[in-house]
Amino acid sequence: MITATEARSVGINWAFAPVCDLDLEPKNPIVQTRAFGSDPVRVGEQAALWIRGLQEHGVLGCAKHYPGHGRTTQDSHATLPRVRATLAELQQVDVAPFEYAIRAGVGSVMSAFVAYPQWDPSERAASFSGEILGYLRATLNFSGLVVTDALIMAGATVAQPGPAATVRAVAAGCDALLYPENFASVIVALDRAVGAEISAARADEALAHYDGALTAWANAPDQGAPALAEHAAFADGLADRAAHLVRGDAPTMHAPLAASIVDDDVGGPYTVGPRDVFHATLREAGVALVQRATGNGQRIVLVYAEPRSWKGRADLGARSRAALRRLVPGAQLRGVVRSPAPRVANSRHGPDPPVLARAAAHAEGGGEMGDRKIR
Repeated sequence: MITATEARSVGINWAFAPVCDLDLEPKNPIVQTRAFGSDPVRVGEQAALWIRGLQEHGVLGCAKHYPGHGRTTQDSHATLPRVRATLAELQQVDVAPFEYAIRAGVGSVMSAFVAYPQWDPSERAASFSGEILGYLRATLNFSGLVVTDALIMAGATVAQPGPAATVRAVAAGCDALLYPENFASVIVALDRAVGAEISAARADEALAHYDGALTAWANAPDQGAPALAEHAAFADGLADRAAHLVRGDAPTMHAPLAASIVDDDVGGPYTVGPRDVFHATLREAGVALVQRATGNGQRIVLVYAEPRSWKGRADLGARSRAALRRLVPGAQLRGVVRSPAPRVANSRHGPDPPVLARAAAHAEGGGEMGDRKIR
């Protein structure tokens, strides 16, 4: 309900949530605490409640990542994971929360860039598999909008370039394409494919699903101004309930404190958001931030992950310094970590702690780390 009312207040009518994946694999680098849990019934019940609360307050929900990302040991942002579970396990366990979501009336489903060889022997990702997406339609009776995961992810483009991936996704049964790298090339590829790789009937079906979602959700009733203070109190309560001291005494924090800012949400065709949110929030809460070259005061260490599209150390240094100046006016760059973004951190799911710790220490000393060292 909070997600919906706050989203509607700023003009957002589609939320790519909830996660219906199961936390089944301890080594899973992408799901973990994003999941409601490991029990398919419990997860399905929680997802259904979340969807109802969201959609009853004017925002289209999205069950993801069909047919389930919980068994992977690799990150689909960096590669194409393969899940070797049997077809029976996948359909009876992993898919179960999506059945709850569909019965709850979820308006959209996001397909995964994960391959399931026991389901589709071609080892295509689910987003490109007519067999896996066909099960969603024919067996689970889902009639809403199917959207891909982000097409800039390596799981989408490991086997073909972006435009070809979009054609295969639509041909397989996807209706909407999330985050393509180059819109112009995608449009050309789709136009050429209709009547060939994509049948006219499939193109019409995709457009019909899109039109249906637009009709249902574009003009939902205004939810009014959100009660931000109440929402913040609710969030604080969740944080208090979620924090558990495992052993020993609760640590006491003393100044000076160091804040390491990790930012890898750069690159791609979209303008990224403001970089001063964390800094501004601390100042509003009465925390004095001082950028110093020594360890005597609070300091900010910038660990900047280099997207593949950036070329050269000079460009990286310039971008890093500019980002740091936006974050803390007058700050000086202490160090830069050069590495592909998924190796340092992922903005969606948090940092890789061991890598980040090494990277922060090295950056604070004014050094740079290349790919081989950081790995």
